[in-house]
Amino acid sequence: MYAVIKTGGKQYRVMQGEYLRVEKLDVEVDGAVEFDQVLLVGEGENVIVGSPTVAGARVSAKVLSHGRGKKVRIVKFRRRKHHKKQQGHRQHYTEIEITSIAGGSK
Repeated sequence: MYAVIKTGGKQYRVMQGEYLRVEKLDVEVDGAVEFDQVLLVGEGENVIVGSPTVAGARVSAKVLSHGRGKKVRIVKFRRRKHHKKQQGHRQHYTEIEITSIAGGSK
């Protein structure tokens, strides 16, 4: 069974037992989090597509850790103008493990 969830402005295809890095969530380590914005639930040939979400569908996950991603370098450069600007950014993330997918009914 798999599902497509929406969190942090992004969509993720998840399966039970899968590890995933999502945008930072305000939940302690070893805490539980539940996603109710489930856009699609599928199992084999049976696929339930929500409009926009599947009613009654929930995806549960366990928070494993919090961290920061690799540094992204931002460089703005204008030739012949003596202008160069550099900046870096590290995005915060939360690593989760999908524990269960409760599908909605048709």
